[in-house]
Amino acid sequence: MTVTRKVHGRKLGDFHNGQLFRHPWEVTLDEGVLARFMSSFPETSPIYRSNHFARSLGFNGRVVHPLALFNFGMSFSAQDISEQAVANLAWLDLRFPNPAYVGDSISAYSRILSATPSKRKNRGTVHVQTTVVDQENSPVCVFERIILVPKGRILEKGESWTGKIPWTMTPYPVLIDNLDFGPGAPISSFEGFLEDFRVGDILIHDTGRTVGFSENYELSTLFCNPHPLHTDALYCETRSISRRPIIDSGVIFAFVHAMAARDTGGQVIWTMGFDNGMTPYPAMPGDTIYAAQKVLAKELISRFAGKITFRLAGIKNEHPSSLIEAGIDIFKPAKGRGSKPVPSKILEIDRTVLLRRKS
Repeated sequence: MTVTRKVHGRKLGDFHNGQLFRHPWEVTLDEGVLARFMSSFPETSPIYRSNHFARSLGFNGRVVHPLALFNFGMSFSAQDISEQAVANLAWLDLRFPNPAYVGDSISAYSRILSATPSKRKNRGTVHVQTTVVDQENSPVCVFERIILVPKGRILEKGESWTGKIPWTMTPYPVLIDNLDFGPGAPISSFEGFLEDFRVGDILIHDTGRTVGFSENYELSTLFCNPHPLHTDALYCETRSISRRPIIDSGVIFAFVHAMAARDTGGQVIWTMGFDNGMTPYPAMPGDTIYAAQKVLAKELISRFAGKITFRLAGIKNEHPSSLIEAGIDIFKPAKGRGSKPVPSKILEIDRTVLLRRKS
């Protein structure tokens, strides 16, 4: 009888620059999957909820939410890239070059940009770019992340896929320029037009969200995330800094984003991307999460639309307003010069969206 113990993921010695991976997961984004996503991450823009609204503007149907694509892509890559990771350190240059629709099937590829030993003898960082594609091999989500992994090796040699990763440089879908905003085009009833925001404005989203234990496990399964830090209590007793399961950082990102949606998402035409993101401190099941945003930049694009960049911050177990009233800058980068730790801060990221104009 042969007994084997399969260990997934990789350590620092298993990576090399330029290494390619084609991840084994493939998921069809059917109505059930997306209904489950929306039940945890409510979104106000009708392009994600209403076939009638989306088609009236010129989309093929309602569009899959960008953070569903991101969470699937990050989870798909975990088996090959980050299942041994200690922490996710940063998200960079997250873009959505083509729409994905209900019924599309997605899979993912990754490219290692660098693998670098850290000053600590037992760890190193891996910089990876992941591309999520639909069934036509058209990229629908592209992002970079930096993870902290243990030194050492799991495999005898650094394996690499030998194919070619699909690629596109478009900042947003070409069809966006051809959407119909003329007379008779539908308009969402929510707030959040371009004219409603000024650079420097701070928006505190008042209602929080407590994340349950079972919800954390269910969402990890929904996104196909196999990392035991999120689901295995015995593993976490010795391997988690909290000694118990933590909520996946991509799920935290989606929760904070959803809490900001009612005030700033109702007139979103397209999410252009996210950048400069990280989770300074972890969140655990049972924590209550809040969101706040600051307007960093504003730009007119056309007579129908403009571009806004928000700094999105997530806070756990205390209201953002109490921190701001105490003189704490929750929007300042956690790793920047002169930054002071804010232990309740669980997310920071720049969010750039195309918003409809009132005119």
